[in-house]
Amino acid sequence: MEARAIVVTSGKGGVGKTTTTANVGAALAREGEKVAVIDVDVGLRNLDVVMGLEGRVVFDLIDVLEGRCKMRQALIRDKRVENLYLLPASQTKDKDALDPKIFRAVVKHLLEDEGFDRVLIDSPAGIERGFQTAAAPAEGALVVVNPEVSSVRDADRIIGMLEAQGVSENRLIVNRLRPKMVKRGDMLGVDDVQEILGLPLIGIVPEDEAILVSTNVGEPIVIRKERTAAGKEFRNIARRIRGEDVPFPDLDPAFGFWGTVRKIFGGR
Repeated sequence: MEARAIVVTSGKGGVGKTTTTANVGAALAREGEKVAVIDVDVGLRNLDVVMGLEGRVVFDLIDVLEGRCKMRQALIRDKRVENLYLLPASQTKDKDALDPKIFRAVVKHLLEDEGFDRVLIDSPAGIERGFQTAAAPAEGALVVVNPEVSSVRDADRIIGMLEAQGVSENRLIVNRLRPKMVKRGDMLGVDDVQEILGLPLIGIVPEDEAILVSTNVGEPIVIRKERTAAGKEFRNIARRIRGEDVPFPDLDPAFGFWGTVRKIFGGR
């Protein structure tokens, strides 16, 4: 992806946006990029917890915007991963405190003045002001989808909104895939999801209980010692973003149940 400012979004809550932001950001940093991950979920921040940095938050994004601190005071450097930084959201303000025009200037400052190679923006759930603000500075998007009808339908609407805002370099991550359920016809297959949404695929992350463990201990799975299928795929997503030709995991491609959901999406 040529995009340097990338919003991680989905429309639906609980699909793994924050986990994706933390792990792809950490993986990109381990590949040698200087990366800032920004939590835009004002009032409901979680990226600091997933990354295990909640105890180091002093200033936040709103403090920067309202001039109570400088950018470098709010950025938290992850001591475990060189060149990985977090800009947390405010836990006490509401989403109206974040102006899209000012946020666009913040991201531009990080890329042009602070020397960051990539900025990943963790978008809040929904399609209202929070999403619009998160997408305002974005050049591209990682659209995270669970292989279930409600998640895909919400993502379908988000993709239209991204395109309307001029965010064009958009890629699909199918998260929490369970191949056995796909084979039984109880879950959409990757081909089904991709055909419905029409986005280029950049990642297939299998369901993995190690993700829950890594989230609970505040350590992205890509930097943990144990090797897991999900951790490997998040690292591969980072490599694909950087332009490497990395094969997708062999998760027993299956037939899904495309016919039963086709009518929901207007026969596309």
